[in-house]
Amino acid sequence: MPSYLFDSAAAQAADRFSALESCYDAASRRALELTGLTSGWRCLEVGGGSGSLGDWLGERVGPEGEVTVTELEPRWAVSRARPKHVRLLRHDIARDPLPGKNYDLIHARLVLLHLPERLEVLPRLAASLQPGGWLVLEEFDCSWTPVLACEDEAAAELFGRVHTVLMGLLEKAGADPLWGRRVLGAMAAVGLTDLTATTFAEAWRGGNTEIALHRHNIDQVDDQLVAAGVASGELDAFRTLLQHPGFIVNSYPLISARGRRRHARGKGKPR
Repeated sequence: MPSYLFDSAAAQAADRFSALESCYDAASRRALELTGLTSGWRCLEVGGGSGSLGDWLGERVGPEGEVTVTELEPRWAVSRARPKHVRLLRHDIARDPLPGKNYDLIHARLVLLHLPERLEVLPRLAASLQPGGWLVLEEFDCSWTPVLACEDEAAAELFGRVHTVLMGLLEKAGADPLWGRRVLGAMAAVGLTDLTATTFAEAWRGGNTEIALHRHNIDQVDDQLVAAGVASGELDAFRTLLQHPGFIVNSYPLISARGRRRHARGKGKPR
């Protein structure tokens, strides 16, 4: 299994997946609905985490449709009850063949950002769509997380320092923290059409559920942060800062990019 910075097999992964669902599932559902998602569609959910969006897709496509949810470590999703038309697979999108083809919809949230092979994976995803099918890739642009309010400048500097070191660890692991701003252009480069994107962001206040994503991230890699020069006392202060109601930081902007595979020449549009 590849060594991504945020290992899906780690004990902290369940809390991280839960925070992502709380912060971003509503925005992801809106982005997916813009494709015209309806009953009978065949869908592939890549890197489905604990399975919340895969289950929602199953509800939307109904028993006439089909949803395949893939994940490097599927144990976080196994406990969910799901109908027969939603299947869960252990799968590595960077190395394994795709589990099918001719999909009406392929969706991946915060997957390609972490893959050094993202530019090799993208054309494989596009080729697995049926003509007229939709690819929806949702990615962060991690560069824009300004502190919106805090009691003193030192607190803002602490957040910026720890976050900058974390971004450096991501890059060292082969991730691209700026992939969100590049993804639509990369989709155009593989021939997808009808390209468009929406961006979701909001303010996260200290002590609230959403800001906990920052805490789960540093908890999972705190030893690596210390090795990279962040003092353990700084990490303690960072965790305390995230609980302070006077601290407000902008969320990671989630860029939801959509594109379609071209229709075959002389053929009508698919359902």
